[in-house]
Amino acid sequence: MKNKVVILRTENLTKYYTSGYVFIKKVLGAENVSFSLEKGEVLSLVGESGSGKSTVANMILRLVKPTSGKIYLGDRDIYSYSETDYWRRVQVVFQDPYSTFNFFYPVDKPLMDCFDLIEGASLGNERYPKAERQKIIRTTLEKMGMNPDEILGRYPHQTSGGQMQRLLIARALIIGPDVLVADEPTSMTDASTRVAILNELVRLKKEKEMAVLFITHDVAQAYYISDKTAVMKGGRIVETGVPEKVFFDPEDPYTKSLIASVPKLHERWDFSE
Repeated sequence: MKNKVVILRTENLTKYYTSGYVFIKKVLGAENVSFSLEKGEVLSLVGESGSGKSTVANMILRLVKPTSGKIYLGDRDIYSYSETDYWRRVQVVFQDPYSTFNFFYPVDKPLMDCFDLIEGASLGNERYPKAERQKIIRTTLEKMGMNPDEILGRYPHQTSGGQMQRLLIARALIIGPDVLVADEPTSMTDASTRVAILNELVRLKKEKEMAVLFITHDVAQAYYISDKTAVMKGGRIVETGVPEKVFFDPEDPYTKSLIASVPKLHERWDFSE
């Protein structure tokens, strides 16, 4: 049995948003959120809209600074890394993939730009020749079940939501991060594409030992993909554990109400077909 390696850890992570100038109003985003994510593991954050899931993700992605608490990548505080080094190791698939791409450029550009991040060098001082980059991109897209001849050269508005989500995962696969934050990655996809994306995330964790923080409001998806699950309500984690325990023998009243709202939960889900 392999030794478990914690790659990402949060300690009492708290975020309060403030508004106003004279009368300052505080709004809780997340409070005392603590969890660990191991190499080759999928941890799902599950909860309704406004539960604090995306706030936690944004703090991990260094898009929002915590009010208090710590986040560690490996054994170092995430703010001790340079931006380049951090983004080599932590990547994201956003809920809205179109917000990630520049509509003035074909989808090839962000895929080509991956190599600059890997090398930490600007164009013109590259280790990967252009032909090698193109070969890697094409191979990666094929692994994602996409036809490179059909997708490369297109602009974002010429692709579907499912194709864009796969492109983001392909981008992460090229970079090869330690941690992938997947924030509602199937929100813009149809049923068949949703299954393909979930299965690709499972493959990444198994073959690449990539750690995945999977953020969702969909209990069925969380059950299918997760090694561990944390249920959030009102910015706090109210229950955590393995999916079988959390979803079929919940302890917290909120988890019970969340499960009760899912049709036929007593039947085990199977996305493999």
